[in-house]
Formats: sequence, structure tokens, C-alpha cells
Amino acid sequence: MRSSRRPLLPLPLAGLLRPRGRSPRSLALMAAAWANQSWAREFVLLGFAHVPALRPLLAAPFLAMFLLALGGNALIVLLTGLDPALRAPMYVFLRHLALLELCFSLDVAPRLLVTLLRPGRGVSAAGCALQLLLVLSCVTSECFLLTAMAWDRFVAICRPLRYGAVVSPRLCSLVAAPSWLAGLPVALVFTVWLFCFPFCGPRGIRHFFCDIAPLLSLVCADTRLFEASALAATVLVIMVPFCLIAASYAGILVAVLRMPSAAGRRKALSTCASHLIVVILFYGTTGVIHLRPKASYSPESKQVVSLSYTLVTPMLNPLIYSLRNKEVKAALGRVCCGRRVCNP
Repeated sequence: MRSSRRPLLPLPLAGLLRPRGRSPRSLALMAAAWANQSWAREFVLLGFAHVPALRPLLAAPFLAMFLLALGGNALIVLLTGLDPALRAPMYVFLRHLALLELCFSLDVAPRLLVTLLRPGRGVSAAGCALQLLLVLSCVTSECFLLTAMAWDRFVAICRPLRYGAVVSPRLCSLVAAPSWLAGLPVALVFTVWLFCFPFCGPRGIRHFFCDIAPLLSLVCADTRLFEASALAATVLVIMVPFCLIAASYAGILVAVLRMPSAAGRRKALSTCASHLIVVILFYGTTGVIHLRPKASYSPESKQVVSLSYTLVTPMLNPLIYSLRNKEVKAALGRVCCGRRVCNP
């Protein structure tokens, strides 16, 4: 009896494995067809499909988180650009972080809302690849940017007398700008590589955005080399910056413990608290997801963890930095109501 099971290899590739009697032109055409088959069909995002009754209800809180992230980060960008009091080097990094979180939110949240409100709607392979490219690029860029911010705090606390001479707004801009570009080559290589694999069978992605792990589960080819390379890149991109941040804070802790006054220690730690909270939130979730591209975690648990760095962290960053920073709150008051109105 003939088996009804679908072949693991797509038809163009199956033909390539039996080249007898075929012309070089036909082989070239079949090779091109196989290379392009990953881009020919749509994917379907199945975010939170395990709780179908809750999907419409989840849209409201997720929309609120998205709007808070959008408004809060846009406000940080506006304040640091308009208020002269927020021109210190630290606020240059804060403006870049807010811009990065805006890009992250705009890349992930709209697609999530569409998935919840219109389940089953397809996304083209090109659109999925673009989303994956932006996600990987933003994650990589944020790792480098948080490292630069840790260096700024290290110099401010451990070398306070030299801070003004060493760190300047111009230098911070020169340091922050490469953070945007650093993630693009890595993201581009792994996105193109992943979408060159053959995707067989149903194309339901068990996630609310296109990410490496759920896409790998749809590949019907040997991905061991890809996974090993992705793990090596993740160690370089995530763990090396994390080690540099940890080393910076180790130096900061030593400097704080040597301070003679308790008030000085509290002030020094307060200037680092906001950045340290963001680092813990970001690395505590991205490390779990990306250190093992094809880990044994369930897709449902991955979706919950991914919410932290795609929605929760972009929403909390403006609140963390503004609520703990008197200068930001004062600048907000000046921009919102103006000196003449608030202080007649």
C-alpha cells in the first residue's frame, strides 16, 4: 500500500537528488525553485492559541501596555531633545535607549494585536523575515547600549573628578551610534540563513511574533550547524556585554563601599538603580529565550517570557527612569506647562 505521508524534502529538492537524465538548465531551475520555496507561502502566527477564549480579552491589556510604551518612550525622546537641562551624557544614552524601545514596540506589538483580534491571518514570508531581522537587531543593539550606559556609570562613580573630561555628550553619541549598527550584520546573517532552509508541512508559528526557535521547529532539514552558530553568536552578543556590565558594577560596588559617608553611598547607588533594574529585566528574559534556540521549554512558556522583553520592559523603562529621576520630572513640568505658567 502506498504511503500517504508527505516527503520530508520539497519536490524541487527531491528532484535535485535524482539528477540522472536532467539538463544543467533544468537542474538550475529546480535549485532556484528550492531556494525560493521558503518565501513562496505564508506563515500563520498562533500566539496564545492554547487559550482561545482569552485571546480577545488579552488584547485590551496588551494594547494599553503598547500605548504606554509608545507614549513613555516618545516623551523621553522629546524631553531629552527639548530641555537644555537634560543634555548631560547620561541623557544621551537614555534618548537612544528610548528610541530603541520604540522600534522594538512598533515591530512586535501591532502584529501581536492583529494575531489576537484576527486569529488565522497569514503573514508573508518576507514580512516574517523582516520582523525577525528587526527583533534580532534590536536585541543585539540593546545589549551594546546597556553596556555603554554601564561604562558611563562606572566613570561617573569610580572616576568622578575625570568624568567631565572623559565623558561628553558628543562622545556618548559616538559610542551609542555603533550600537544601532552592531546588531544589523548578525541579524541579517541569521535571518537569511534561517529562511534558506526548507519549511515543510503546516506553517503555524507557535508564537506571537517571528522568532528563531518557533521557526526552527518548522524546518525539515538538519539545523545543528545553524543552532551551534546561533548559540556562539548569542554568547558573544549577550553574555560578553553582560560580563562587561557585571565587571562595571563590581568596580562601582567597590568604589561605593570605600566612600566614607552613608549619604554619598546612597546617592551613588541611586544613580545606578534605574539602569541596574533595566539590565536585570532585559537580561533575565532574553538570556532564557535566546541562549538555547531550540530548547525544551514549551512554546507557551516562551510566549510568556517573551512578553517581558517585548512589551513589559519597553513600557517600564520610561517609568523607571522618570519616577526615580528628579531632573526628568522637573523637565516634564517645564515642557508641559512652561516656566511662566507654573512659576508666575
